[in-house]
Amino acid sequence: MTTIPIPLEDTYVDIIGKAMRGLGLTEAEVAASAGIEAAAVAAVPRGKIDQAVLRAIAPVLGLDPGALVEMAADAWQPQPVAVPGLACFNTPYQDMRVNSYMAFDRESGEAAAFDTGADCGPMLEFLAANKLVLKQILLTHTHPDHIHDLERLRAGTGAPVFVGEREAFTGAEGFRVGRVFRCGVLRITTRLTWGHSRGGISYVIEGLERPVAVVGDAVFAGSMGGGAVSYCDALATNRKQLLTLPEATVLCPGHGPLTTVGEELKHNPFFAGGVGIRQ
Repeated sequence: MTTIPIPLEDTYVDIIGKAMRGLGLTEAEVAASAGIEAAAVAAVPRGKIDQAVLRAIAPVLGLDPGALVEMAADAWQPQPVAVPGLACFNTPYQDMRVNSYMAFDRESGEAAAFDTGADCGPMLEFLAANKLVLKQILLTHTHPDHIHDLERLRAGTGAPVFVGEREAFTGAEGFRVGRVFRCGVLRITTRLTWGHSRGGISYVIEGLERPVAVVGDAVFAGSMGGGAVSYCDALATNRKQLLTLPEATVLCPGHGPLTTVGEELKHNPFFAGGVGIRQ
């Protein structure tokens, strides 16, 4: 189980790049809309921090200016989060690291896994050390980094695998959004948070000491997954399905540190200040 702090997944340059790609804007178009020199925008991907430039281009990109400047200054990290009955596993995959999770009922010993990451070995060790029985494996989406060790986890536990029906995957049972899973006293509801992938699912867990949502690559601390399928729908479903949850809700992303709804509403450039979908 992960105990070392996990760094933020995205820099301010990553955030700007995701917004530009999602909106289909060139550097020249951003500069023209912001009323600044194209060279100033071109300097941003090279890591040139100019707060005036960032504040000028943020509204063009549908980003909150203050939160973007804060990210560029490395002035924010989410507060560390620990929830009894929730474990995070952070494993290396190629040139990045990926998270998987386990939620468990400490009374019954029943557990649910969310994705596998690159290596399910720490999950298997955690199950054995805590005398837990894995009842189900719930996939947020089927990108390779999140399901890399699925066969080993299934073989090692005998647990059935479930995935949202829009992410059809051999060996996993598809389900319609809204399905409820049970794990001891835990109640796990499902929400469609697509756009990064075709049918990404977020799992909202009730029954722990505070509400938890395992969100895959829908939202990261201070950022979000790229809108490879639909940037607009990624923004819209994140705001509707996740950022309307109680502010104390812990968000468990597929990359980067855990965060909360309240933190993201204040510090995430894609959502702070009421931004989200560029009209």
